[in-house]
This record gives sequence, C-alpha cells and structure tokens, in this order.
Amino acid sequence: MTIALKADIRRDHPLLAEGLMLFFPAAALHAMLSPLAWVTLFGFSLPFTQAIPSTQWHAHEMIFGTYGAALAGFLTSAVAEWTDTPPRKGRMLVLLLSFWLPGRIIGLLGIEPLVALAGLTDFAFLSMLFWFVLTPLLERRNTRHASFAVWAFLFALAEAGIRIAWLTGQFDLAGRLLQASLNVFLIFFALAVARINVVVINLALDPSGNTTPYRPHPGRQNLAAGMVALYAMTALAFPHSQVPAYLALAAAAAFFDRLAEWFIGAAVLRTQVLALAGANAFAGGGFLLIGLSGLGAPIAIGSGIHMLAVGSLGLAVMAVLVIAGLRHTGRPLVLPRAAHAAIVLMACAGLVRVLPELGIGGAVTGLHYAASALLWSAAFAVWFAGFLPLFLHPVRTAEGCQ
Repeated sequence: MTIALKADIRRDHPLLAEGLMLFFPAAALHAMLSPLAWVTLFGFSLPFTQAIPSTQWHAHEMIFGTYGAALAGFLTSAVAEWTDTPPRKGRMLVLLLSFWLPGRIIGLLGIEPLVALAGLTDFAFLSMLFWFVLTPLLERRNTRHASFAVWAFLFALAEAGIRIAWLTGQFDLAGRLLQASLNVFLIFFALAVARINVVVINLALDPSGNTTPYRPHPGRQNLAAGMVALYAMTALAFPHSQVPAYLALAAAAAFFDRLAEWFIGAAVLRTQVLALAGANAFAGGGFLLIGLSGLGAPIAIGSGIHMLAVGSLGLAVMAVLVIAGLRHTGRPLVLPRAAHAAIVLMACAGLVRVLPELGIGGAVTGLHYAASALLWSAAFAVWFAGFLPLFLHPVRTAEGCQ
C-alpha cells in the first residue's frame, strides 16, 4: 500500500504532468550553471578537452543543452495541444531527461574521452523527442505541424554529425554543423512564433480573451523559416561562396518584414509582446551582419552569429518560458516581476555581447564576454526563482498557448 501510494505521488508530481513542467526548469538550471562555469571557473576554457576547441563545446552546450531542453519542453507540450492528444508525462519524461543529462555533465567539463558516450545519449534524447512529436501527428493525420517533426529529425542528425566530426578530427566541419544546428533552432523559433504570437497579441489587445481582433498575414508565417532553411543548406554545402551571404540578407529581410505584425498600437508595449518582437528584430539584425560580413564588410561573422544565438534565441526562449509557463500553470498572461526582470536581463545580455564589437561601447571590449554570460545566467536564475513555485503549485487546468 505504501509503495503504491509513493508511486502515485511520483507519477502525479506537477513537474511530471507534461513536458514543459520538467524541461523548462531543467533548461533554466543548465543555462544558469554552464556560463558561470565557463567564465568564472574555467576562464573560457574546459579542463578535460585537448583537441576539440573549447568554443565548439561551449556552442554545443548552448544549442543542444539549454535550447535542447527548452525545445523538448515546448514540443512535448505543444504537439499534444495541437493534436488534442494526451501529453507525455511521468516515466516517459523522466526517461527523456535521463538521455539529456549525461551529455550535459560531460559537456560542462569538456570530457573528451567520453564524446562518443555523450553523442549516443544526446542522439537517443533527440530521437525520442522526434518520436514524441511524430506519433501524435500520425495518429491525428495532422499535416499542418509536420514541419516540426522534420526539423526535429534533422536536429538529431546534426547532433550525430557534430559528434562524428569531433571524433574524426574534422573541426571545420563540426563548426559548420554547429552553425547549421543554430539555424535549425532559428527555424523552430520562426515556426513557433508564427503560432504563439497570434495568442499573445490577441490577449494584449483584449485581455478578456472574448475577441480575437488580430489576424496574422498568411504570407509571413513560413517565409522567414524558409529563408533560414535555404541559407543553412547553402552555408553548410558551400562555405566559401558568396551565395550564403546574399541568402542571409534575404533571411534578414524576412525577419524585418515580420516586424509589421507588431504594429498594434499601445499594446505592443506589454513586455511579452516586446520580447517576441525583440527576438525577431535580433534575428533580422544577426542575419544582416552575417550577410554583410560575407560580402566583405569589416564585420566579424561571429558578431552576427552571437546576435542570433544570444540575442534572438535567448530572448525567444525566455519569452516562451514566461508565456507558456504562465498559461500551462493555469494563470492569466499577467507577468510577475520575475518575468519582466528576466526578459530585460536577457535583452541586455544580447546587446552587451554584440554592441562593443560594432563600435558601440568599445570601452568595455574584452569585458563584454563575461558581462554577457553573467547577464544570461542572471536572466535564467531570476526566471527559475520566480517560476518554479508556480510550476510546483499550478492553480487550475492549463489553458495552453494555441
């Protein structure tokens, strides 16, 4: 009797009720600890790596560690919502987390002899996530969201490719695959925001939810994602061509065009609306810098990449953690102080990381790496402290995001 009761308690724990309840806090914890270790403990290096560049480990852990966990939380909850199927919960989520965790421990220290093991567990994690996305879509014969399954599969393949490139000493290829993985995540962002933004803007215009005055332009829903996909494929296949640079400029134009969706008057000043708009603007700016760099402008391509990785995706992930975190715990989209602070800190992390490299605030050049990392960690720490109690104590049936 006692054993059965304990099993029921574990199965019914609020953090195991659906994917985002478990993986959003996991993503936040990883995002808090990884940059702090990278900056303060290891001095922008890793203790157990030799051949593999530390910067590639760092990029990998941001994309597949922090962002990978956030993606798992979002997809396992959102796909169930889109297909009207029961969400994954309990032991299945624990198993998914157990595949994600070993790679994070190995990646935190850069334990090079365990690269193959980390690759196997990460590939298992992403393959399981792909299966969790695919099966409800097949069950409901849902083709509208099939692109999420396709990109989840390609995300898993990119992870496998990076590990193989590391094991075979092809570090240039690994770098290109890391950038391709970042672009895949930007595609997830573009596709997800096309859906989330409709709800967020309508609630900003009418907090009662009784009316839906905002209708998105259908031509903008997939254009940015499509341009990023074209850029990613050509940059991976033809790294020394100028074609990717022109496609990066086209992707920038697509993201800047999407800013028209936020021409909604005073309601745009709500923090959650500004966060999504800011993530979109960072994406446009990042691709603009990448394109100009590829065409010979005196701009480091790394500035554009970090504008995408820290500015755009950092702000987008934080916005999703806030918006979905409130709605899936049964709370209205009225942001607590922790949410406002976390979003502001994340925006500052993106700006501090890039602006000194563009000649703005040049006096802090060199210090801006650590400053941006600390702001990034602080943003997730504030979110974690403010939202974990909400996750542990949901107040009513979740409303969802779509």
